[in-house]
Amino acid sequence: MTQETGGFAALDLNPNIVAAVLATGYEEPSAIQQQSIPIILAGHDMIGQAQTGTGKTAAFALPILNKIDVSKREPQALILAPTRELALQVATAFETYAKQMPGVNVVAVYGGAPMGPQLRAIRNGAQIVVATPGRLCDHLRRDEKVLSTVQYLVLDEADEMLKLGFMDDLEVIFDAIPATRQTVLFSATLPSSIRSIAERHLREPKHVKIQSKTQTVTAIDQAHLMVHADQKIPAVLRLLEVEEFDALIAFVRTKQATLDLAAALEAKGYKAAALNGDIAQNQRERVIDSLKDGRLDIVVATDVAARGLDVPRITHVFNVDMPYDPESYVHRIGRTGRAGRDGRALLLVTPRERRMLQVIERVTGQKVAEARLPNAQAVLDARIKKLTNSLAPLVAEAEATHGDLFDRLTNDLGCSARALASALLRKATNGQALDLAAVEREQPLVPSFAPRGERTERGERGERPDRGDRERRAPLPLAEGRVRCRTALGARDGIAAKNLLGAILNEGGLARDAIGRIQVRDSFSLVELPEDGLEKLLSKLKDTRVAGKQLKLRRYRED
Repeated sequence: MTQETGGFAALDLNPNIVAAVLATGYEEPSAIQQQSIPIILAGHDMIGQAQTGTGKTAAFALPILNKIDVSKREPQALILAPTRELALQVATAFETYAKQMPGVNVVAVYGGAPMGPQLRAIRNGAQIVVATPGRLCDHLRRDEKVLSTVQYLVLDEADEMLKLGFMDDLEVIFDAIPATRQTVLFSATLPSSIRSIAERHLREPKHVKIQSKTQTVTAIDQAHLMVHADQKIPAVLRLLEVEEFDALIAFVRTKQATLDLAAALEAKGYKAAALNGDIAQNQRERVIDSLKDGRLDIVVATDVAARGLDVPRITHVFNVDMPYDPESYVHRIGRTGRAGRDGRALLLVTPRERRMLQVIERVTGQKVAEARLPNAQAVLDARIKKLTNSLAPLVAEAEATHGDLFDRLTNDLGCSARALASALLRKATNGQALDLAAVEREQPLVPSFAPRGERTERGERGERPDRGDRERRAPLPLAEGRVRCRTALGARDGIAAKNLLGAILNEGGLARDAIGRIQVRDSFSLVELPEDGLEKLLSKLKDTRVAGKQLKLRRYRED
């Protein structure tokens, strides 16, 4: 065993799991992994107190994969997560770590997706079920025995589950799985409600507590932009028009993505190359050398392929794909801002990744400012500036060396000096659009999102008016096909918009886009919901609790 693999191999994990972990770029287990994995492998119940971003997903995923019996086609491990986004993230992590374990099947169970395929996947032998409590209870109402073979239970972010009103659902789930199971609970905080759950449902649990280290990247100018996933390449191309960079590294998650983005950049005339795990070592060295000496300006890389890459002239890092955790983000952007130079890091964020952005900000202790994609005027100004800079060194001597030729050409062509200069500019700029109307026509449609301070439709952020203003403020106009519903829960009940959103998503089985604005007032809240099927939805939500209180959502009559 090499020294590089010693850290994870020393934890008595299956070599195939260790190999999959190393392939993701991790070399040494984090503190939470170092302490938790042996406890879970030994079969003990455990309470882990750790923030998101400390590596806790691997802390329970690796030992559970180690314990799974691949020959048994039945649910063996159940992981509960508070939100759809976290459930998908955890399920993806399990699939990543199980890549070299044929026969392991993972299913993510959450609201907003059809129930039939989820239940079939469980019945067809998915050994690992990652679920939100609300949707899982829906499945239990259809088949109360569906979890009867579960041997391992993990509650991830238990405090968040209770904030979202899932206490009753958790009790239903506890009753539906064998009492002989091993239970692991992770929570950033341990309020009395969490301690009560532990006392009732865990057996002599071991305790692990990890203090999250604040990571600082203060020397680097950071910003993020909200874009849809299918518009990332157009967004990168537009950003490059206005960013003044020397050399740049763009991070993506997959080998194919390195090839796709590098090809798009080359087609636009950039000196770019891909760097991924399929690149031979000698070719990798050539790419890095070319980046160092200026033959290349952009490298598109995966995290693993970029390991050890240190090029002082890198001024920009583009996180085209969101990193899996905050540590990877800090490691990525640390490629720039070296040796006292200025560095800039841009992060593209899709709507589903807003939560991970918040985690990155919390772990690093810094806000990642929101930026907007440049408009056509900004792109035009940048193009003209680049053209001006390229011509400036030539102007001083050009008349002396090419003045006579210019006079001859105007005479031979019978045109004005302005016409000839314009023709030469068109040739020199290779037909690039250099007027506003043309630039506007060629700009791809890249939806951007309002800055977080302005996003009030789902209440994720936004300035809080005074209480009196909240109560007096008129409801905002309704979108077509939506109706406004009211709950008596408000700010004075400790309710935030994200609590209402999470409860309705998980309990109501809606897609996120189906829910409109959520306006939290002092003594009540208003939620915009689809008019089609409203009564059925309200019936599903009738027993829903948020922060321990009944939601009691009703149609709001404004007349």
